[in-house]
Amino acid sequence: MLAVRKARSKLRMGTICSPNPSGTKTSSEVCNADWMASLPPHLHNVPLSNLAIPGSHDSFSYWVDEKSPVGPDQTPAIKRLARISLVKKLMKKWSVTQNLTFREQLEAGIRYFDLRVSSKPGDADQEIYFIHGLFGIKVWDGLMEIDSFLAQHPREIVFLDFNHFYAMEEAHHQRLILRIREAFGSKLCSACSVESLRLQTLWEKKCQVLIFYHCPFYKQYPFLWPGKKIPAPWANTTSVHKLILFLETTLSERAPRGSFHVSQAILTPRVKTIARGLVGGLKNTLVHRNLPAILDWVKTQKPGAMGVNIITSDFVDLVDFATTVIELNDLLQEDRALAKC
Repeated sequence: MLAVRKARSKLRMGTICSPNPSGTKTSSEVCNADWMASLPPHLHNVPLSNLAIPGSHDSFSYWVDEKSPVGPDQTPAIKRLARISLVKKLMKKWSVTQNLTFREQLEAGIRYFDLRVSSKPGDADQEIYFIHGLFGIKVWDGLMEIDSFLAQHPREIVFLDFNHFYAMEEAHHQRLILRIREAFGSKLCSACSVESLRLQTLWEKKCQVLIFYHCPFYKQYPFLWPGKKIPAPWANTTSVHKLILFLETTLSERAPRGSFHVSQAILTPRVKTIARGLVGGLKNTLVHRNLPAILDWVKTQKPGAMGVNIITSDFVDLVDFATTVIELNDLLQEDRALAKC
């Protein structure tokens, strides 16, 4: 069974999306662009809430604008300090949590996106931007990048989780929701029973996009899912040991039905963490040295009604994160084979 699993994995992960001149594969170059379409038939009718799905934390933060104002998600003290140009350069080191663009993340296999959005002070056109300390790209540009990928990969499904809104009045929400509808159209999946969402069902309906909207406006639009349907418990710690304990505890408390579940396999810097690693930034201070231990925890997991579902990480390209999560689905296939014995 192990040999079969390895062979199947090689077939699924063997394509390189963007080959480098050396001819070697880095973790970001192994292409998982069609991993959902490549799952074995038995898994086509498993609820999406029971599959292992890789996601990214602060998915849009591969680029932030040092020249823009500090975001409304920051404290007044930080806003005052940011008048010094060097402060914004240091903020960037702690605001960026990904190296890959939306397209590159999708090709790497990421299917869940953690999205925080805001209006920008002084913008007369009510444009909405991604935000994490500093402003990122326009939401519309990100949505179009995702839609372009989906048009080329019609059997891939994505979760877009709009979970933080800043400086947004009703008109901003209306504009954002209109943009979502314009970008994805018939690809949007209307809110329904979580257990009814299976790959085969979505393929038949030609639906590819689930939008979660953590704001009461979801009640006005059938294609917006309430945020409570996708809980994402947050450990808020710098300790890998405490993070793993928290992930195990929250998984044991997971509701067996009625919602998806996000395991945020991320470490969160505290003020003193930032002070000690001010110049190094998030990647060099916290993430780089701790990702291997986090990945080891992922490798011990199993998907299913009471197992892992969506797992998110910072800097998903630094290790074989997406591939490791995707391969957990082979355990569901192995369970089926053992049951037949």
